[in-house]
Amino acid sequence: MPKNSTTAGGAVRRAKNSRAVGGLARGGYVASGVLHLMIGWLAVQLALGESEGQADQSGAFRAVAQMPGGDVVLWLVAVGFAALAVWQLATAVVGVPNAENQLAARAKSVAKALLYGVLAVTGVRYATGAGGSGGSEESLTAKVLGMPGGAWLVGAAGLVIVGVGVYHVAKGVRKKFLEDLTGTGGGAVRPVVVRLGQAGYIAKGVALGVVGGLVVAAAVTADPEQAGGLDEALHTVRDQPYGTVLLIVVGVGIAAYGGYSFARARFARL
Repeated sequence: MPKNSTTAGGAVRRAKNSRAVGGLARGGYVASGVLHLMIGWLAVQLALGESEGQADQSGAFRAVAQMPGGDVVLWLVAVGFAALAVWQLATAVVGVPNAENQLAARAKSVAKALLYGVLAVTGVRYATGAGGSGGSEESLTAKVLGMPGGAWLVGAAGLVIVGVGVYHVAKGVRKKFLEDLTGTGGGAVRPVVVRLGQAGYIAKGVALGVVGGLVVAAAVTADPEQAGGLDEALHTVRDQPYGTVLLIVVGVGIAAYGGYSFARARFARL
């Protein structure tokens, strides 16, 4: 391996393991906690018929922006997500400790980096008053459906989202999220954190499963209006039999994930 590559890798590893980067990355989990608490609250508001905004990331950012000092909070949230994105990219470069399949683990880190990067940019947009000007899920789906083989691409994307939802549910039920925390098997973590993690991962998994189902439906019917994001998924839950109760449970679960994210800022393996 060329010396300059080794030197570059060492520099990335040192930066990743530095206290400054680690502290900022932990701040990213706090940002995630704020975002999920807001989404959970908006979901409950939607269930009770009191919501005037979207019960998703955009709605959460918008709600924070409307709070006193919201622009400052949004900048802090954006910095936290940006730090997590950088940390995940660094992890993808230097490798994931104790991972059996490094290629899959690095790919997962890249995917997380992209997600956190998008959330950071969204936070900046709302902090500067430019939020809400991006394209909708329906418009993006319509563009893909118009491409050769677009229906297959949209259907595949929907199935991937469903798979991610199932993964989240399994991770919550089996308490696999404890592997992300310090302490042997999460032994240093209080039981309340374990319960928050279980409820949060299961609720997120259910919501993602519904989102994926809507995307698959758009592919099958070739109707982009069938597609949608988290807000449309939560509306779908609400419209089912006993949907109000189900949506309240999901909303509380998403808020629980926010509480777990605050604990993860303390206990996360970095």
